[in-house]
Amino acid sequence: MSIKSIALIAATIAATATGASASNYFENGRTLDSSDILQLGTVRADAGGIVEIYDFHRGEAGKLLGTEQLNAGVNTNVRVKTGLPATSDVIAVLKVDGEVAVSKVYDIDN
Repeated sequence: MSIKSIALIAATIAATATGASASNYFENGRTLDSSDILQLGTVRADAGGIVEIYDFHRGEAGKLLGTEQLNAGVNTNVRVKTGLPATSDVIAVLKVDGEVAVSKVYDIDN
């Protein structure tokens, strides 16, 4: 699946959230500090899953920057290592059972 497809799917899910995906969410605001470890705060997943962080430019997801495994339920203090400080916007994609459950775009505070 291409990065553009992931972004399109994520946008579609966000626009048409159902009861099944309504309990999957990212709690933090829209801004993250520029760091090589992005602190997402609390993330809720219906089942065990993974958060993927992608570079985000002009409405499209780019390079995969990092991932973090999640447990079912509320995951607090979720941090994703990217290797290098993020310097531009990113999109966090939560996948549950291999499917995109929810996504959120974050501004990076430089």
